[in-house]
Amino acid sequence: MRGSGKEPEKRLKANRKRTASSARWLSRQLNDPYVRQAKAEGYRSRAAYKLIELDERFAFLKGTHRVVDLGVAPGGWSQVVRKRAPRAAIVGIDLLETDPIEGVTLLQMDFMADAAPAQLQAALDGPPDLVLSDMAANTVGHKQTDHLRTMGLVESAAWFAIETLEPGGAFLAKVLAGGTDTDLLTLLKKHFRTVKHAKPPASRKDSSEWYVVAQGFKGRDTMETEEDGLA
Repeated sequence: MRGSGKEPEKRLKANRKRTASSARWLSRQLNDPYVRQAKAEGYRSRAAYKLIELDERFAFLKGTHRVVDLGVAPGGWSQVVRKRAPRAAIVGIDLLETDPIEGVTLLQMDFMADAAPAQLQAALDGPPDLVLSDMAANTVGHKQTDHLRTMGLVESAAWFAIETLEPGGAFLAKVLAGGTDTDLLTLLKKHFRTVKHAKPPASRKDSSEWYVVAQGFKGRDTMETEEDGLA
């Protein structure tokens, strides 16, 4: 995180209509240096710095040509990709509407829809070499249920990556509380040469989110060879 010296803490004006939880959220936003820096540098969300910090550690954006951004809204991650890999083709998908981003193809649809994978691939005109997923399920307030719903999305994203990535490609996804489930971790280790977990500095300490970074996709020929060996 760049910057110097702490700024004085900003205080909220009293508002009787504001709930205690919303007041805490607003206070945190006002005093968050990543929020201020995102506004100053033109990023749509502080989440952009999570991707920047992860890329500085793992260098998955270097030399990338085709990128899929799952859960693209509001667009901060695609903005980072555009700056760091300006020649890359990028396609993003989200249920929410995303304001246009120059050089990015945006699909407003459910990633879990049957037609979504084909539309994502068609928009790239070739296999991706990087699949990003910042998807999370809408919470229902039950911790275990919320975790299972989000991890279900992550698993679907992982299978999409495995079925579409070009050899040597990478997959990065947000996971929750404790990292990647054992079955998913086994799946990723089977198909990628390295699989690591990381929590970038921009990820708030009280957040249960982590990121799994799988690099060096072995390719579908390897998958077919392994399946033939089991036949």
